[in-house]
Amino acid sequence: MMNESSKQETEKPTGSIDIKRQTSNLRYRWLWAEPSIWTDKMLAALDNGVKGGKWFSIIDKVYRPKTLKAAWKKVEANKGASGVDKQTVERFQANEDEYLTEIHEELLRDSYEPSAVRRVYIPKEKGKMRPLGIPTVKDRIVQTAAKMVLEPILEKEFLDMSYGFRPGRGAKDALLRVDRKLQEGYTWVVDADLRSYFDTIPHERLMNKVKRYVSDRSFLSLIEKWLSQNIMDEASEWVPTSGTPQGAVISPLLANLYLHDLDKEVVEAGYEMVRYADDFVILTKSRDEAIKAATIVMEWVEANGLEIHPEKSHIGNCMKEGQGFDFLGYRFECGTRWVRQKSIKAFRDKIRAKTRRTCGQSIKSIICSVNRTVKGWYQYFKHVNKWSMEVFDSFVRRRLRAILRKHNKRPGFGLSFRDHKEWPNLYFANLGLFSMAKARELENACRPRCGN
Repeated sequence: MMNESSKQETEKPTGSIDIKRQTSNLRYRWLWAEPSIWTDKMLAALDNGVKGGKWFSIIDKVYRPKTLKAAWKKVEANKGASGVDKQTVERFQANEDEYLTEIHEELLRDSYEPSAVRRVYIPKEKGKMRPLGIPTVKDRIVQTAAKMVLEPILEKEFLDMSYGFRPGRGAKDALLRVDRKLQEGYTWVVDADLRSYFDTIPHERLMNKVKRYVSDRSFLSLIEKWLSQNIMDEASEWVPTSGTPQGAVISPLLANLYLHDLDKEVVEAGYEMVRYADDFVILTKSRDEAIKAATIVMEWVEANGLEIHPEKSHIGNCMKEGQGFDFLGYRFECGTRWVRQKSIKAFRDKIRAKTRRTCGQSIKSIICSVNRTVKGWYQYFKHVNKWSMEVFDSFVRRRLRAILRKHNKRPGFGLSFRDHKEWPNLYFANLGLFSMAKARELENACRPRCGN
């Protein structure tokens, strides 16, 4: 007969297994969170909620040497240009232990001050330029460390319908959700565009939103310092009064936080919204519902210091010609989706840049470079029809034939039947050129067998 002590001994491992299983499940759900910061104890507090709903002491997690080391490894992997101090990732790498110790001590003494953000411009459509901020390597490390601490706290609050700049989520997931809702009959769409969103977020309102979840003064001070970092544009320098610098590590997380209240308001009103950063659509089953949803958005945007771009926003039934909408590179209209013109132009520009007739490289080297662009393009846009893929493939081969004409001291333009005969599609396939149409065909052929 089993005595009481024997029972306790046999029961103890069962309880221990349950605790281990719960811990394992918790760790799996937060697999992306930095383990040197988010220990099992921290994750349990995150899952169960902290006293008062606010995190009181987290700055020590930021300046911890292990955190800074993990942050540096992320910055190192991302590479990127130098900031105003002209220190490159490679230069930091040469003395990383010394520099990381320096950052640790500055944060510990509360003497850390970020440098100015170097502003550069990248081209947009119609000859416009988009401003991009480049913080120093040092500031990128501190921002990454702060992000690794703050992100799980905010992720616990964020809703399922937002996809941009979130761990384990991406544009493809957002597009699949849009497809699914359209198939369910949510064909009336509120397509809204926020004017210069990242540059117009009000600082005070943003900080009030951060303070809902964090009350650590030193940590809050860090974010305030980044929001008020000087912007250096060639010879001029100024302090921004609104916005989060595009290019800063912490900016996408803060931008998602600012729109979180809009997410909640729309969802609580019963509407289906899909948001990727500041690009979002609301899907309804009727015009009246779309108008009501649009009113909610307009009122919230105005009350929160933002502005809707009137020329890039509309309400329409996307099943009707001319009333479709653009979202994440695709055009949705009349029950189908295809690559929007802006995205097609971006693809052609990238291919043109890699296939200049005067580049002086061998055709094999050029094809190797082109393949990286084409494969990435295919992975994102492979859901469009095969005919579109054939058009893109044809454009690439036409550019390559022009190079071959140049190599043969013939004019690079005016391609003819002779060119197709001399360099047929098979010629490029044998050189390893990736064909989007062929890849699509193979995937479609495989799909029925994979489903059995």
